[in-house]
Amino acid sequence: MNPIVEKRIGENIRKLRIRAKITQDTLASKMQLEGCDITRSSVAKIEVGQRHLYPDEIILLQKILGATYEEIFNTKS
Repeated sequence: MNPIVEKRIGENIRKLRIRAKITQDTLASKMQLEGCDITRSSVAKIEVGQRHLYPDEIILLQKILGATYEEIFNTKS
C-alpha cells in the first residue's frame, strides 16, 4: 500500500478516536473484547501509518469509533 495513503488513514483513525474521547489503550481493549488481537502499541503504529490494517480491524474500528468507512478512508487533505 502507498505509505502516504496509510499515513492519511492513520491520521483519520486518530482524529476519530479523539472525537470518540477514548485513548489508544481503551481502543485496543475494546477491540480485544471483540476478539481482535491488538495492542496499544499497534494502535499507535496504525495512527502514524507504520502498520497495515486488516479487514477485521477496519470493521471493528468503524463500529467502535462510530465512524463511516468514508471517514476512515478519506485521503483528501
